[in-house]
Amino acid sequence: MSVPTPAPAWGPNRDRALQTVAKNVSTRYLAILADMAIGLALLPFNLAYLGQSEYGLWVLLGSVTMHFSAFEMGTNALVKFMAQYRAMNNARAINEIASTVFVTFAGVGLLAYGLIAGLAFNLEHLFELTAAQASVGQWILLIIGLHVMLNFPFGVYGAVTGGFQRYDINNMVSIVTSVIAAAVNVAIVLAGYGIIHLVAATTLVRVSAYLAYRMNAYRVFPELRISPGLFRKSRLKEVMGFSAYMTVIDWANRLNYQIDEVIIGVFLGPAAVTVWAPAERIVSGVQRLTNQVNGVLFPLIVDSDTTNQQNRLQQILLEGTRLSLAMVVPIAAAIFVLAHPLIHAWLGSGASAVAGAIPVLQILAIAVAIRVGDATSTTLLKGAGSHKLVAGANLAAGIVNVVLSSLLIGPYGLIGVAYGTLIPIGCVAVFVLFPAACRRVNLPVGRAFMHAVVPAVWPAAVAGVVLFLVRANVPANLIGVLLASVAAGMVYLLLFIGVAINQRERSFYLEKAKQMFERGPRAPGTPAPPMAGAIVRGQ
Repeated sequence: MSVPTPAPAWGPNRDRALQTVAKNVSTRYLAILADMAIGLALLPFNLAYLGQSEYGLWVLLGSVTMHFSAFEMGTNALVKFMAQYRAMNNARAINEIASTVFVTFAGVGLLAYGLIAGLAFNLEHLFELTAAQASVGQWILLIIGLHVMLNFPFGVYGAVTGGFQRYDINNMVSIVTSVIAAAVNVAIVLAGYGIIHLVAATTLVRVSAYLAYRMNAYRVFPELRISPGLFRKSRLKEVMGFSAYMTVIDWANRLNYQIDEVIIGVFLGPAAVTVWAPAERIVSGVQRLTNQVNGVLFPLIVDSDTTNQQNRLQQILLEGTRLSLAMVVPIAAAIFVLAHPLIHAWLGSGASAVAGAIPVLQILAIAVAIRVGDATSTTLLKGAGSHKLVAGANLAAGIVNVVLSSLLIGPYGLIGVAYGTLIPIGCVAVFVLFPAACRRVNLPVGRAFMHAVVPAVWPAAVAGVVLFLVRANVPANLIGVLLASVAAGMVYLLLFIGVAINQRERSFYLEKAKQMFERGPRAPGTPAPPMAGAIVRGQ
């Protein structure tokens, strides 16, 4: 009698998929909350000590270097192959792909640093900078460029950890790194050093974290071997066949969400970037805080598509979209209504200098609600074979964003740039990506809209109206704004749970919540809870 060969210890454990997602998401939220709290505290601190000009220069050059990370060929591309070959229990393929990409990325990193150095010595020709600002900016770019260069090869280790669905341990590294970098930031500034010393010290902290990410990759996959001897041209071709489109998606996302500061720097200079920065910081934090479920779902989507689990893909689309909207829409509504007291309470005496951030924040709040609400559709399409469509749609939206923002910044200033971002994002999400995701999982668009979108959105409209009616009585401080937002959030939660969803759906969520805390896989013969797809079909 033959004994079945057991799956390797690193093989997928689909019985505990929900617990894995919950652990990854919860630790990611801890990392984001820590990063947001630090960012909210450091922005007015750095702005006060560095001044509007130097701080705006730092933000501007940091946004420039962000675009080089698109040369990574898309982080999700590597995560996809790690998850795919993990599902197949193919250790050799994982090692060959990891080694091939590591060697390739080492060369790309060197090339990127050369390009950054070229930019550093030509800043005065690209942006509205004085000679002194250009001199300081050269050093800032050259220092940040080292971080960018090393991020390419070391990003492979993060992809291994992500493909094995162990985002949680990297999240803990992120928390520690953010805390240390913040402490170093404060110490350097209070000691009287300038912005160049500040950038150098904080960059050193973040570069050191790469060693921890490398250690985590070997921890989750002890069989990992990265060596130039495992470089395979066939693996590079395999990865490039998918990652080329992921690169387009990354570039498009930067055109949609990160090019605005560059456009503002080109047309209006660093001081205007400082006005844009508070609104962008808040909206970016909201996006990160509310969109983590979709990020950790990517390897699960790849696994489900590889094993042809159509019902699971339906469940991911419907529940992922509804829960994403339920998380972001009430926050976006509160920001829209309370933008004025929020900016003034946060920045205090410095708020008058950046008052133009208030309408920008309101417009971007709408954009981030649409972006997060559509993120599950985008993630599903990327992980289930429709990445070409996502690449084309996002690229088109990014190009339109650049054109609109450049045209509108003259007559309308920063508000024109904000509208240039909102319009293409909304059109692509509503008319292209969400319908395409519905077709991919064989669900009618109208039925999916009624099940996933409507129950999450209408309670936010009610809560927003209530908040608007009482906003005159909100105390002009951060605690008052926070308490008013929490009260509106409670109104939303009561409406969402008590009215917007039915009893069957409430039972579904309760069952899923119980599964998160189960310590082991479901016992044989125990029936699974009803799938979201069954709920939609009325079964």
